[in-house]
Amino acid sequence: MSRARVDMWQMGHAFAWEKEGWFAPLSVLLEGLSAAQASWQPPGGGNSIWQTLTHLNYYNERYLLRMKGEPAGPALENNDATFAPGNPDDEAAWAATVAKTREVADGYSKLLAEMTDDDLDKPFGQGTVAGVLPALITHMIYHTGQIALIRKMQQSWPARRDG
Repeated sequence: MSRARVDMWQMGHAFAWEKEGWFAPLSVLLEGLSAAQASWQPPGGGNSIWQTLTHLNYYNERYLLRMKGEPAGPALENNDATFAPGNPDDEAAWAATVAKTREVADGYSKLLAEMTDDDLDKPFGQGTVAGVLPALITHMIYHTGQIALIRKMQQSWPARRDG
């Protein structure tokens, strides 16, 4: 069974989640953050890192479950509800949010490792699995960039870094 197309999406997921490349992956950006730092909101408004990660967890988990043929559970009432704020004093809840992110990302790694190119052509929603993977990976990279900027704004990330 061919895996040329799956390998491409597997690599895209690896760069978005954990593999250092042209930009810091999400897993690296989450390292060493406290609940207070994760809860910090930029002056003038905007989402915190915690809110952004909760949003990513919501959508990434739902799509992962659906790709595995499992029920995703009831949907939230709207997209704004996916940006749930965290408590800056609750380190355990922040650790649980990061652990959920890791669990879901590892689930995608496992799913992609088991797929063949034929699996990409399977129906998914109104399209195919191949049609949703680029959006999921791009969505993660988009929000990863936001998290990097928030960390730079709060000075919890170096202005320049190697790797």
